[in-house]
Amino acid sequence: MEPAILIITLACGMLVSRIGLPPLIGYLVAGFVLFLFGIEESSLPLLEQLAELGVTLLLFAIGLKLDIRSLFKVEVWAGSSLHLMGSMLFFIPLLKLLGMIGLDQLTGLDFNQLALLAFALSFSSTIFAVKVLEDKGDMQSLYGRVAIGILIMQDIFAVAFLTISKGDMPSVWAFGLLLLPFAKPLIYKAFDRVGHGELLVLFGLVMALVLGGWLFEAVGLKPDLGALIIGILLAGHPKSSELAKSLFYFKELFLVAFFLTVGLNGLPSFSDIGLATLLVLVIPIKILLFLYLLTHFKLRSRTSLMTSFNLGNYSEFGLIVAAVATTKGWLPSQWLVILAVALSISFLLAAPLNAVSSRLYQKYQGRLQKLEKHPLHPEDRQIPVGNPRFLILGMGRIGSGAYDELSAKFDGEILGIEHKQELVDYHKEHDRNVVQGDASDTDFWEKLEHAPNLELVLLAMPHHIGNLFAVEQLQRLNYSGKISAIVQFSEDADALKQSGVHSVYNLYEAAGAGFVDHVVNDLLPDSHVALSNAEEMKNKG
Repeated sequence: MEPAILIITLACGMLVSRIGLPPLIGYLVAGFVLFLFGIEESSLPLLEQLAELGVTLLLFAIGLKLDIRSLFKVEVWAGSSLHLMGSMLFFIPLLKLLGMIGLDQLTGLDFNQLALLAFALSFSSTIFAVKVLEDKGDMQSLYGRVAIGILIMQDIFAVAFLTISKGDMPSVWAFGLLLLPFAKPLIYKAFDRVGHGELLVLFGLVMALVLGGWLFEAVGLKPDLGALIIGILLAGHPKSSELAKSLFYFKELFLVAFFLTVGLNGLPSFSDIGLATLLVLVIPIKILLFLYLLTHFKLRSRTSLMTSFNLGNYSEFGLIVAAVATTKGWLPSQWLVILAVALSISFLLAAPLNAVSSRLYQKYQGRLQKLEKHPLHPEDRQIPVGNPRFLILGMGRIGSGAYDELSAKFDGEILGIEHKQELVDYHKEHDRNVVQGDASDTDFWEKLEHAPNLELVLLAMPHHIGNLFAVEQLQRLNYSGKISAIVQFSEDADALKQSGVHSVYNLYEAAGAGFVDHVVNDLLPDSHVALSNAEEMKNKG
């Protein structure tokens, strides 16, 4: 029967992804289909173990990407905390009212059970939000960073619940885990030596499942908490991003098992689907609460609205909380199925809503701006550019080199744009005129001040899609000067030229020409003179 499980899961995932929705909805459907064929979760113990590994690796991956400083921003920690409390204050009376009017699934539930359900419904989907942000190229935008920060805070709330739900008092040896930061130099030294291949993947699995999962479980703590903490411990290493990418497909594959196990809990009845639909209909309340809180913390109404739409759904972590609650007997098992259906329907509605979020803002911009609190958040104000003649988008090695070459002739007339704050600080220390901003983010162009004497824009961002997007935005703003770009692949050069870029330089071809010029100049000076003369004669001819 194992081949059938794989085939049905693959088919459902592909069908769902074809209509632009996260494949995880297909995996939930696959679980329901497998249940129809008489397959139950109890008959597949390996699937349950893989599901647990998926959740552990998910939390480890979150830890790897976590910048602790981002969680201390008031709009993140206070926004997520207040939204959690507000959601529970809304959902508990709502669920109680639905039970009083006769919905069987809610009749007889006590306050603690209603609070558990409200807690599960308060979360937003990390998987969905990341997918939408990546598709839009807005991961580094302010609204994207705020959304991810709030989601990580929600994940931490969920991990705290999972740890408490274990029920057992931790061992006295748990205090020994406070010494883990002192082992950081040793762990980092091992991290440096594992290279970039299969040893890196194996190192990550050992860190997540052994040092994180097994060690924490051995002292009476939840393995998921251990995976998150070890991920945070490794987040400061230069290879943490590479490790996250290396483990990505392991995590995704194991999470497939988790969503299958949810579907294998049983089929939803018509009344379950009806209740799930009712729960989805109140999602606008979640969105409005986020909108009110974020504008209260002085974010622009556009930033607040985009963030709120990104968080306007139910979450896979809500399913994880419900799965633990049903296993412990705290909730009827049918609630896991109801929440799975509500999650799926919320994704169906959230996908098109996020696609039109910018248009909705433009339509209701006047009303939404009345919610704003001034002075605005420092990161959400207009971006001052002065009056430069040259604008460089992307201040990495290439952008920095271009800046220095230009500054020899046009000092004081150049502006660099860079999205990484640490790079901005570095450039300012070296007396370069650089401001923080992400040119691959629609929000950046909304906040950019007009530069009337701008003559040349250099696109030095590492991603082709970001450069193309910048060209589109410059055209939208009726920019009439010249545009030049650096590319890595010849097909990218063709696309940029077709979009209106005036000159395109292939990074590897330029590097090769520069390398040869350097070698000939240093090692073969006579040949260099001969080559220069030949080039001069060619130009004259």
